[in-house]
Amino acid sequence: MGSRPSKGRRNSSQQANLSNQQEPPQAAARDPNKYVVVALYNYPSGGPGDCSIRVGERLNILSEEGDWWRVSSTATGKESYIPSNYTAKVFHRWLFEGISREKAEELLLLPYNQAGSFMIRESQSQRGAFALSVRRSTTSSWDSVKHYRIRRLENGWFYISPRLTFASLIQLVDHYSESGEGLCCMLREPCYIQGSNNVPVLTGPPPTAVRKPTLNWKDVDRSMLFSNDKDTTEESLVSEGLREAINSYLYMTEEMGCVDCIDSWKT
Repeated sequence: MGSRPSKGRRNSSQQANLSNQQEPPQAAARDPNKYVVVALYNYPSGGPGDCSIRVGERLNILSEEGDWWRVSSTATGKESYIPSNYTAKVFHRWLFEGISREKAEELLLLPYNQAGSFMIRESQSQRGAFALSVRRSTTSSWDSVKHYRIRRLENGWFYISPRLTFASLIQLVDHYSESGEGLCCMLREPCYIQGSNNVPVLTGPPPTAVRKPTLNWKDVDRSMLFSNDKDTTEESLVSEGLREAINSYLYMTEEMGCVDCIDSWKT
């Protein structure tokens, strides 16, 4: 079924298929020791300033006490006790465990995500199945999220379109990260997790704001306004544009016969 993979893809597919024979495909997609935890809700609820934990932040689990976990945000360093069902595990940066379609849309529409940001999540309507959620740009002023059902063959292979199948979810993501054919757009970056390292970080010192001191007109003398010395004008508090404006005004008043005005400015 479907198009035949290239030689390189066939080799990797055969290896993946052998590993899948040893363990369930669903387990092969998730290493239980390699995941991050992300917050699904603000806690405690209320205004943004009242929250210790915010939706979309990566969390460190400090202790587990039944249905309540003591966590710290890697984005802010704040600690809090939160319900365990306020969190989700994320494997490979893009495989989200136990979130709804609506929550997937909320996360993908958070800041830093762009067209092509994506995640794969467990389907809530079909046990053992998955769905691909992709943020897309529209012709209007707002973005939306498109969802695709990922189906599975009897041999454990995955597909979105029947003509193209993959031995693992990782291969599926790799393919659609190179070609967006059949999707609303090509997959780019996994859904952004605050406090994680899945976006470029700007390095170096922040830009310095350069601002000249406020001009005190009591300290201004005629040399600042009428000097032609280049070194003097560059260090002057009076900008070149302001000097030209004053000179133009004086020229116009001179033609109008306002000699007293001119003398008062030049003295």
